[in-house]
Order: sequence, then structure tokens, then C-alpha cells
Amino acid sequence: MMDFIMVPTIMAIITLGIYKLFELFVCKKERLMLIEKMGDKYVPDVACMPKLYGNFSFSALKLGCLLVGMGLGLLIGFVICTSAIPGYLDKDVDNWRVYRETVSLVYGACVLSFGGIGLITAFIAELKLSKK
Repeated sequence: MMDFIMVPTIMAIITLGIYKLFELFVCKKERLMLIEKMGDKYVPDVACMPKLYGNFSFSALKLGCLLVGMGLGLLIGFVICTSAIPGYLDKDVDNWRVYRETVSLVYGACVLSFGGIGLITAFIAELKLSKK
């Protein structure tokens, strides 16, 4: 039913894994350079160092809003399909073959739209929280 999202999801996971692997090696080299150049005059670049205090990440907020948006998109897609497609909840196989592409389009559009709205909501909330 959700075959249309499998390929982009797998590509996103592979891309993220490769990115994190390169980031790991770059940060390791930067840390080794910091150890070699220890001195009083040297100010370390802490771009790859973990933030221990002060700032915190909004990744949980982003992920939560994305998942809520995707769930809401699935729910809205189901409501649209049940109200607009006659016989959607019936077990009629011949009728289902006719509407399968429409159902896939409705579900995909709703999930992506509401997922994007969830990320925009997370961005606005992050801006408001960072001003405080």
C-alpha cells in the first residue's frame, strides 16, 4: 500500500549513513589536531565537540512534529478516501483495482503535505523558543 515511499526512504537512510560516516572521520581528525596543537595561544574549534550545557537540540521537537504531521496526513487521507471513493471499505477486488492509483496519490500527498506542515510548525516553535 505504501510502496511509493519505500525507495525515497531507503535512499534517505543510505545518504544519512554516508554523511554521518564522513562527519565521524572529519571530527576525529579535528580532535587529533587539537590534541597535537595544545597550547595557551590556541583557541580550539569546538564545532564537532558535543555541547554539554547551554544549548540544546530541537531534534526531538522536529521528529515529533514530523511524525504527528505524517500520522495526521494518514488519517486525513483515510477520511478523504472513505468519503470520496465509493466502496473503499468493501472487499470488492474489481472495484479496488480501478481506484488503487487514486488512493496511493491521496495517501502520498496527505502524508507529505502534513509532514511538511509539521516541520514548518517545529521550525516556528524553535524560533519562538530560541528567542526566550
